[in-house]
Amino acid sequence: MKIIRGTKNISDLIPYPVVAIGNFDGVHVGHQILFRKTAQLAKENGGTAIAFTFEPHPLKILAPEKVPPLLTTFRKKMELIEECGIDLVVCADFTRQFSDQHPREFAHDILVKRIEVREVVVGFDYAFGRGREGTVRYLKQMGEEYGFHTHIIDPVKLNGHLVSSSYVRELVEDGKVEAAGEFLGRHYSIPGPVIEGYKTGQKIGFPTANLDTSRVQIPGIGVYAVSIKHQDVKYNGVVNVGFNPTFNRDTLSVEAHIFDFEGEIYGQEIEVTFIRRIRSEVKFKSADQLVEQIKKDIHAAKIILADLP
Repeated sequence: MKIIRGTKNISDLIPYPVVAIGNFDGVHVGHQILFRKTAQLAKENGGTAIAFTFEPHPLKILAPEKVPPLLTTFRKKMELIEECGIDLVVCADFTRQFSDQHPREFAHDILVKRIEVREVVVGFDYAFGRGREGTVRYLKQMGEEYGFHTHIIDPVKLNGHLVSSSYVRELVEDGKVEAAGEFLGRHYSIPGPVIEGYKTGQKIGFPTANLDTSRVQIPGIGVYAVSIKHQDVKYNGVVNVGFNPTFNRDTLSVEAHIFDFEGEIYGQEIEVTFIRRIRSEVKFKSADQLVEQIKKDIHAAKIILADLP
């Protein structure tokens, strides 16, 4: 899959462009349906399936105080989009000037003139241009005027809830990682480099890898059964998300104890995939009590992870 950063860098003629437009944070099952529709239309016409997205998140420019933690890093989002059959990603630089475009200007200058779009695929609630003035109805009108066809993907519901990035974020924040996984079509995961911690785990016999999670949404406080990928090798483990109250810490951390693993991995990238929440975080009266609980958590995690396909 090719990635073009910045609409000004679209230079080559693109065969029969079919374009899905959106932010696509999380690449949840609703996004996946949209991408597969795009890929299907492109394949039927010998064309190119394109995802048109933005970087950074629009709220970072329009309302920085409201920007949510992301469900996926840019790199992870690209991996997931590619898995859905997309051939090309056009990532627009989201600036104040870009956001101030009139919807007609966006449709004409970018979709028609730069991409020469033939078909557009968007979600039912898609809005674009200055102040989100461009509705799906307006986009259809632009298509009729400029000669491209617009496909609107109906809302997708699971368990009575609309599939959306914001709802997935709520589930993750509440520690409901299994439920979040249903809406994502996969287990929720967070990538990041391993950073220096307090080394408390090492001192009590359970060394941990402390994950830098500044880029993404962290699951709710608690202990989780997880799988961990390091240098394309998968391991099982258990993760504590919390403040380590037994040792009176005041900094939120994500600490992974990786089963059957030895070695220094500070500064190296790992990806932690959350399978199931085991329990909430508890303050123990002593380190010995904590050690006993960790042993129970490891046992519980191994049972959970043994059932994975």
